[in-house]
Amino acid sequence: MPTIFTYYAYLLFVLGNGDGMGSIRNNELQRACAVLKVPLQQLKILDHPNLQDGFGQVWSHDLLTEIIEEEVTNHDIHTMITFDNYGVSGHCNHRDVHRGVLKFLQTNSGRNIKAWELVSLNIFRKYCGPVDIWLSILSARKHPSKVIIINKQPRKSYEAMAQHLSQWVWFRKLFVSFSSYTYTNTLNRISP
Repeated sequence: MPTIFTYYAYLLFVLGNGDGMGSIRNNELQRACAVLKVPLQQLKILDHPNLQDGFGQVWSHDLLTEIIEEEVTNHDIHTMITFDNYGVSGHCNHRDVHRGVLKFLQTNSGRNIKAWELVSLNIFRKYCGPVDIWLSILSARKHPSKVIIINKQPRKSYEAMAQHLSQWVWFRKLFVSFSSYTYTNTLNRISP
Protein backbone atom coordinates (compact mmCIF):
# COMPACT_ATOMS: atom_id res chain seq x y z
CA MET A 1 0.00 0.00 0.00
CA PRO A 2 1.45 3.44 -0.87
CA THR A 3 2.20 5.65 2.08
CA ILE A 4 0.02 8.73 2.53
CA PHE A 5 2.04 11.85 3.26
CA THR A 6 -0.43 14.70 3.53
CA TYR A 7 -3.96 15.32 2.47
CA TYR A 8 -5.97 18.43 2.02
CA ALA A 9 -7.48 18.36 -1.45
CA TYR A 10 -3.94 17.36 -2.42
CA LEU A 11 -2.42 13.91 -2.00
CA LEU A 12 1.27 13.10 -1.86
CA PHE A 13 2.25 9.44 -2.03
CA VAL A 14 5.42 7.45 -2.15
CA LEU A 15 5.42 5.06 -5.09
CA GLY A 16 5.11 1.86 -3.05
CA ASN A 17 7.82 0.06 -4.99
CA GLY A 18 8.73 -2.30 -2.15
CA ASP A 19 8.02 -5.37 -4.30
CA GLY A 20 9.22 -3.84 -7.57
CA MET A 21 5.62 -3.12 -8.55
CA GLY A 22 5.81 0.68 -8.49
CA SER A 23 4.38 1.30 -11.96
CA ILE A 24 1.51 -1.14 -11.33
CA ARG A 25 0.70 0.51 -7.99
CA ASN A 26 0.91 3.93 -9.61
CA ASN A 27 -1.81 2.92 -12.11
CA GLU A 28 -3.88 1.32 -9.34
CA LEU A 29 -3.71 4.49 -7.27
CA GLN A 30 -4.84 6.59 -10.21
CA ARG A 31 -7.83 4.27 -10.72
CA ALA A 32 -8.66 4.52 -6.99
CA CYS A 33 -8.55 8.32 -7.26
CA ALA A 34 -10.98 8.14 -10.18
CA VAL A 35 -13.40 6.10 -8.04
CA LEU A 36 -13.10 8.68 -5.25
CA LYS A 37 -13.31 11.58 -7.73
CA VAL A 38 -9.91 12.98 -6.67
CA PRO A 39 -8.59 14.96 -9.66
CA LEU A 40 -5.21 13.63 -10.81
CA GLN A 41 -3.72 17.14 -10.74
CA GLN A 42 -4.19 16.94 -6.97
CA LEU A 43 -2.11 13.76 -6.77
CA LYS A 44 1.66 13.57 -6.68
CA ILE A 45 3.51 10.27 -6.53
CA LEU A 46 7.16 10.39 -5.46
CA ASP A 47 9.75 7.94 -6.69
CA HIS A 48 12.66 9.15 -4.58
CA PRO A 49 15.64 6.77 -4.28
CA ASN A 50 15.84 7.42 -0.53
CA LEU A 51 12.13 6.91 0.09
CA GLN A 52 11.54 3.37 -1.08
CA ASP A 53 8.67 1.46 0.46
CA GLY A 54 9.35 -1.49 2.71
CA PHE A 55 9.98 -2.79 6.17
CA GLY A 56 13.53 -2.08 7.22
CA GLN A 57 13.71 0.98 4.96
CA VAL A 58 14.43 3.90 7.28
CA TRP A 59 13.43 7.24 5.84
CA SER A 60 15.36 10.40 6.68
CA HIS A 61 13.21 12.78 8.69
CA ASP A 62 15.26 15.68 7.32
CA LEU A 63 14.50 14.61 3.74
CA LEU A 64 10.82 14.20 4.55
CA THR A 65 10.80 17.66 6.12
CA GLU A 66 12.34 19.17 2.96
CA ILE A 67 9.80 17.48 0.70
CA ILE A 68 6.88 18.45 2.90
CA GLU A 69 8.08 22.06 3.04
CA GLU A 70 8.37 22.19 -0.75
CA GLU A 71 4.86 20.80 -1.26
CA VAL A 72 3.32 23.04 1.40
CA THR A 73 4.94 26.10 -0.21
CA ASN A 74 4.19 25.15 -3.82
CA HIS A 75 0.54 24.30 -3.15
CA ASP A 76 -0.24 26.79 -0.38
CA ILE A 77 -1.29 23.99 1.97
CA HIS A 78 -2.71 25.09 5.33
CA THR A 79 -3.96 21.75 6.69
CA MET A 80 -2.25 18.37 6.80
CA ILE A 81 -3.37 14.92 7.88
CA THR A 82 -0.77 12.28 8.63
CA PHE A 83 -0.30 9.11 10.64
CA ASP A 84 0.21 9.18 14.39
CA ASN A 85 3.39 7.86 16.00
CA TYR A 86 2.25 4.23 15.68
CA GLY A 87 1.30 4.59 12.01
CA VAL A 88 -2.02 2.65 12.27
CA SER A 89 -0.32 -0.69 11.52
CA GLY A 90 3.10 -0.03 13.03
CA HIS A 91 4.64 0.24 9.54
CA CYS A 92 8.05 1.89 9.82
CA ASN A 93 7.47 4.15 6.79
CA HIS A 94 4.20 5.44 8.26
CA ARG A 95 6.01 6.21 11.51
CA ASP A 96 8.81 8.02 9.65
CA VAL A 97 6.23 10.17 7.84
CA HIS A 98 4.76 11.14 11.22
CA ARG A 99 8.20 12.16 12.50
CA GLY A 100 8.93 14.07 9.29
CA VAL A 101 5.69 16.03 9.65
CA LEU A 102 6.49 16.78 13.30
CA LYS A 103 9.95 18.02 12.37
CA PHE A 104 8.45 20.17 9.62
CA LEU A 105 5.97 21.69 12.08
CA GLN A 106 8.68 22.37 14.65
CA THR A 107 10.97 24.08 12.13
CA ASN A 108 8.10 26.05 10.58
CA SER A 109 6.27 27.14 13.71
CA GLY A 110 5.71 30.62 12.26
CA ARG A 111 3.49 29.30 9.50
CA ASN A 112 -0.23 29.03 10.06
CA ILE A 113 -0.54 25.30 9.36
CA LYS A 114 -2.99 23.01 11.08
CA ALA A 115 -1.90 19.41 11.33
CA TRP A 116 -3.90 16.37 12.34
CA GLU A 117 -2.86 12.78 12.96
CA LEU A 118 -4.96 9.71 12.32
CA VAL A 119 -5.39 7.99 15.67
CA SER A 120 -4.27 4.34 15.73
CA LEU A 121 -6.83 2.06 17.34
CA ASN A 122 -6.36 -0.96 19.57
CA ILE A 123 -7.06 -4.37 18.03
CA PHE A 124 -10.66 -4.55 19.30
CA ARG A 125 -11.64 -1.13 18.00
CA LYS A 126 -9.69 -1.58 14.78
CA TYR A 127 -11.94 -4.47 13.70
CA CYS A 128 -15.34 -3.61 15.15
CA GLY A 129 -16.48 -1.95 11.92
CA PRO A 130 -19.31 0.58 12.05
CA VAL A 131 -19.75 0.01 15.81
CA ASP A 132 -16.66 2.15 16.23
CA ILE A 133 -18.56 5.21 15.04
CA TRP A 134 -20.25 5.35 18.45
CA LEU A 135 -17.08 4.47 20.35
CA SER A 136 -15.20 7.22 18.52
CA ILE A 137 -17.88 9.81 19.23
CA LEU A 138 -17.91 8.90 22.93
CA SER A 139 -14.11 9.00 23.10
CA ALA A 140 -13.88 12.37 21.32
CA ARG A 141 -16.29 13.99 23.78
CA LYS A 142 -13.61 13.58 26.45
CA HIS A 143 -10.88 15.09 24.26
CA PRO A 144 -11.64 18.47 22.64
CA SER A 145 -8.51 18.21 20.43
CA LYS A 146 -10.07 15.27 18.53
CA VAL A 147 -12.32 15.35 15.49
CA ILE A 148 -14.38 12.45 14.13
CA ILE A 149 -14.82 11.93 10.40
CA ILE A 150 -17.64 9.58 9.44
CA ASN A 151 -17.57 7.99 6.01
CA LYS A 152 -21.04 8.27 4.53
CA GLN A 153 -20.09 6.02 1.61
CA PRO A 154 -18.13 3.03 2.97
CA ARG A 155 -18.95 1.06 -0.18
CA LYS A 156 -17.00 3.67 -2.15
CA SER A 157 -13.95 2.96 0.03
CA TYR A 158 -14.26 -0.72 -0.78
CA GLU A 159 -14.52 0.06 -4.51
CA ALA A 160 -11.46 2.32 -4.35
CA MET A 161 -9.39 -0.28 -2.52
CA ALA A 162 -10.48 -2.90 -5.05
CA GLN A 163 -8.57 -0.88 -7.69
CA HIS A 164 -5.33 -2.03 -6.01
CA LEU A 165 -5.48 -5.45 -7.69
CA SER A 166 -1.84 -6.26 -6.87
CA GLN A 167 -2.73 -6.13 -3.18
CA TRP A 168 -6.43 -7.06 -3.24
CA VAL A 169 -6.06 -10.42 -1.51
CA TRP A 170 -8.61 -12.09 0.76
CA PHE A 171 -7.34 -10.61 4.04
CA ARG A 172 -7.36 -7.05 2.65
CA LYS A 173 -10.95 -7.56 1.50
CA LEU A 174 -11.82 -8.61 5.05
CA PHE A 175 -9.85 -5.69 6.47
CA VAL A 176 -11.70 -3.12 4.38
CA SER A 177 -15.05 -4.75 5.20
CA PHE A 178 -14.54 -4.94 8.96
CA SER A 179 -12.03 -2.20 9.65
CA SER A 180 -13.27 0.71 11.70
CA TYR A 181 -11.18 2.98 9.45
CA THR A 182 -13.60 2.26 6.60
CA TYR A 183 -16.45 3.79 8.60
CA THR A 184 -14.90 6.44 10.82
CA ASN A 185 -11.57 8.09 11.50
CA THR A 186 -10.48 9.97 14.59
CA LEU A 187 -8.06 12.81 14.05
CA ASN A 188 -6.06 14.36 16.84
CA ARG A 189 -4.74 17.92 16.49
CA ILE A 190 -0.94 17.96 16.50
CA SER A 191 0.64 20.58 18.74
CA PRO A 192 4.35 20.78 17.86
